Amino acid sequence: MFTQAPKDVQGWPYVNFDYESKKKEFLAKVTAACPNMEFLPVTSMSTAESKAILEKDAEVDGYLVYLMGIPSYGAGTTIAMSGKRAVVVDHLYGGTGEFLGCAGPAKRNGLPVAAVSSTRFEHVAQAVRALDAVARMKNETIVCVARRDRSKLEAGIRDSMGAKVVTVPGQELNSLYDSTSEKAGGEWAQQWMKGAAKVLEPTRADVVEGGRMYLAMVELLKQQKSRAITVDCLDLFYGKLLRAYPCLGFFQLNNDNHVGACEADLTSTATMLLMSHVAGQPGFISDPVIDTSKNQIIYAHCVGSNLVYGPKGKANPYEIRSHSEDRKGAAVRSLMPLGVMTTTIEFLPLKKEVLFHQAKAVENIDEDKACRTKLAAEVKDAYKLIEGWRDGWHRVTYYGDQRAAVEAAASLMGFKVTVEG
Repeated sequence: MFTQAPKDVQGWPYVNFDYESKKKEFLAKVTAACPNMEFLPVTSMSTAESKAILEKDAEVDGYLVYLMGIPSYGAGTTIAMSGKRAVVVDHLYGGTGEFLGCAGPAKRNGLPVAAVSSTRFEHVAQAVRALDAVARMKNETIVCVARRDRSKLEAGIRDSMGAKVVTVPGQELNSLYDSTSEKAGGEWAQQWMKGAAKVLEPTRADVVEGGRMYLAMVELLKQQKSRAITVDCLDLFYGKLLRAYPCLGFFQLNNDNHVGACEADLTSTATMLLMSHVAGQPGFISDPVIDTSKNQIIYAHCVGSNLVYGPKGKANPYEIRSHSEDRKGAAVRSLMPLGVMTTTIEFLPLKKEVLFHQAKAVENIDEDKACRTKLAAEVKDAYKLIEGWRDGWHRVTYYGDQRAAVEAAASLMGFKVTVEG
């Protein structure tokens, strides 16, 4: 929805500004940036007109409100304070007076409003994709292969983020594994081994087992009409209740912008599922290590995508290694891009809070201890990061500056953003 001043009325940007050209330009850019969304453009110049729009569009998923000029006599404020999900964007030096008058109050009142005031259009696009992602989550299902009871967390994810969780016993995944063939698993093994910079500890048989487990997970996802799976891999594999490690399968799922998450970590899985819609790229779930001598955090795990910018992005090298803790099976060491900003988050559904920090990727650590992929990044203050660390070990890391996306998604779901460190 566009808001503007009426004809011949003085205000910002200036009297009789060429609103129509700006509308066409903005709509073309946002449609190109968010191709999976349908936009129904309308214009409002008053509270009455906005109320009529709200009554007419009761079924829409949310509103993108572009405050183009003032006075618009409460047109944007009416949407922002309506209780409907909305992304409110300031046309800088145009709608700023109303933007500052409605965005803050809406957020302070706990309304599902994301506010964008930036000259970078990508920040607008991130917020709008967050609006779409939050709407899509209510149709998503997370498959959790585990024997632990996670009912409280499952309910929290459903209530605060919209996604349903279906828990499946390990034997069901094993049965699907048993129905796969050595030949089919071998085809995936060949593809992964051919693409790897190195294959170190695992035998071809180990990698074939990873291929068969990947095919089993794909079939399970198909049966559940899902695109996100988490497996309690350590508990089940150590207990001899899982045929093979799912690490290579997670690698492939994440490369394809689906979600494969470790250790039945439903919190990280829900985070990754939401962000797969917002960012269009995989998250790197990890057990972080902190090195105060270098002011670094090292994100460590035995799974890591090599398409960190998404399926259409540039690939980075990877190695096929054994799973670190028990030196068995096949996993991945991903050698991720360096010299760029990363964004690390965890959406906590039971607290309705997002933990957030950013760091610059500086090194792929080559260290035999602990998990295979180790991405080191420089943080603002490693000591403060240690001091404030809470709510579990895992975090999920994304490439690029995702703050606008995270802030928008959090606001639209009623989550608080807490900056770590």
